This record gives sequence, structure tokens and C-alpha cells, in this order.
Amino acid sequence: MVNSLVSILIPFKDVEDYLEECLNSIQNQTYKNWEVIAVNDGSVDNSLAIATKFATLDKRFKVLSNDESGIITALRKAYKHCKGEYISRMDADDHMTPDRIQIMVHSLIDNGKGSLAVGKVKYFSKHGVNDGYDRYEKWLNKLTETGTNFQEIYKECVIPSPCWMVHKSDFDNCGAFTPDRYPEDYDLAFRFYEKELTCIPCTSTLHYWRDYDNRTSRTSEHYAQNYFLDIKLHYFLKLEYQSTNEIVVWGAGKKGKKIANTLVQKKIPFHWVCDNPKKIGKDIYGVQLKHFSILKDIKNSKTIITVANEEEQLSIHSFFTELNNTSAKDYFFFC
Repeated sequence: MVNSLVSILIPFKDVEDYLEECLNSIQNQTYKNWEVIAVNDGSVDNSLAIATKFATLDKRFKVLSNDESGIITALRKAYKHCKGEYISRMDADDHMTPDRIQIMVHSLIDNGKGSLAVGKVKYFSKHGVNDGYDRYEKWLNKLTETGTNFQEIYKECVIPSPCWMVHKSDFDNCGAFTPDRYPEDYDLAFRFYEKELTCIPCTSTLHYWRDYDNRTSRTSEHYAQNYFLDIKLHYFLKLEYQSTNEIVVWGAGKKGKKIANTLVQKKIPFHWVCDNPKKIGKDIYGVQLKHFSILKDIKNSKTIITVANEEEQLSIHSFFTELNNTSAKDYFFFC
């Protein structure tokens, strides 16, 4: 019988309206051998009292206080005190399905080390889920169903931050919570990708993701769009680019300009292309914009695409297919 200890790490701050529901959902798991390491990150509401009540009644709950400030340092402290063979995360304002831990543990046992268990997610909100979150949920779940999450890692965060589980040894190999880079969940997803963990396909919804106005991902500067672009380019240059490659930036909108300017600042040469006749031929940051057809003559290219329109993306896919180029190998969508 499987009975390995699972450590569930939960940083929390001012979530008194949701924390009890979250902790109840863990207490009601069909898999019983788990521990919760909950770290209070400076709450000024009743959250600490709620967490302490659970710890008093159920010794599987452990409550600590963050010595510093912020989600990364809270996660580090939780991880330092955990004892599980398997590591998982949870957001204090969400709740999980009763079979989530059991499904993930069995998935990791069946697939062995080097694997990453993920689950489908479902957003919910008393005001209704906005179109952006709804699209993200559908996109993410489609990847999770087939375990192809990493094929689109440069688009958005492909691992749901509160719904994954790994072997502790794999987590350590990926650097755990050592980096200070935000968004911390996206950075961790890239490190899972870098160490070539295999996403285990999952067709079950395992996590209910709450959306509300003052959720951290909505309010913290660390989750602003420029941070996402910075982290994408950081890992692109680290993992995809070699000095023998020709970098191409496709698109001259806000994102394209941000990436182009960063490459200029880093003194990394690149070609800049688009299909907008009003921009072709213009000189921006000392680089002349050219028509994308020049890609036919560029060998060994790695193309960063910043075009967000879905119909245009399909045309771009077709263009690269004609060149016998492969998505996520020769060209990468950054939006």
C-alpha cells in the first residue's frame, strides 16, 4: 500500500475569508499521509488564528511565521521544515478536490522520478470569471490533458502554481525555491523545463482556483507583464540560444520593442521583422525592421514571435511549416 509522506506548502497572508475552506479541502483528502507547512507572511487579519486552530486539532498541520517578507521567502521557510518524499504547493485562497493528492501520488509512482504531476484547474469567482482567465484555463487544461505543457512554455506559465507535485529529489535538482526571480511560479516552471521533467497527462480537474480583485496575481507588481517578458527572454537566451544561432524578433508592438531593446542593451545581434508596411524600413533602437520573408534566407535561426492575434499566429505557423521549421525548437511564441 502506498503511504509516502506528501508535504503541502502554503504561504498565506490576509485570507481569513478563504483559508478555512482551503484547509478543510486538504483535511478531506482521500490520501491521508500528508503534512501541511503553512507560513504566515505578515497577516493582519484573522488568518493566523484560523491556521493555528487547525494545527491544534490536527498535528498534520504546522504553522510557522515568515522571518522576512514575500511569497518566495515564505516558501523557502516552508520547504526548509518539510519532511515529505513528495512536494506540492497550495494557494491559501483556493481549494482542492478530495482525490487530488491521491491521484498525483499514484501518477508519480507509476511514472517514476523525472516526472511532474499536474492537474486540470477550474477558475471560480462570485463575480464571474473574466475572459482572460477563462481563455487561460482552457489553454492550460488542453496542454495538461496531453502532458504537452512545455511545448508552449514561452506563451504563459504552463504549470498551475498551486497544482503540481514532484519527488523531493527532483525538486532539489531544479533548485527548489532558491532563486529570487519573479514571477516565482513561472520561474519554477522554466526550471522544471530546463531539467527536462516530464509532465504526466491528467484529464481530471484537481484544483479550484479562486479569482477576486485583491488576489496577489492581480495586485502585486511582481506579476506585471514586463516581469513575464523578462523571465521569458532570460530563459530563451539561457536554454535555446547559442552563439551560432541567428535571433529573429517578429513583431514591432509593445512586446516586440521591449524584447528588441533588451537585446540591444545586451549587445546581442538580431534581425527584426514584421508584416506591417508602415513599420517596414523603419529604424528603431538602431535596428531596421524588415519584411518577415527574409527568414527564408536566414540559416540556423531562432525566432521570437510577439504577435498575439490568434489568426495571425496560425498564418505564422503555416509560414514556418513551409520552411520545415519546428515550433518550440526553431520558433517560439512569446504571447
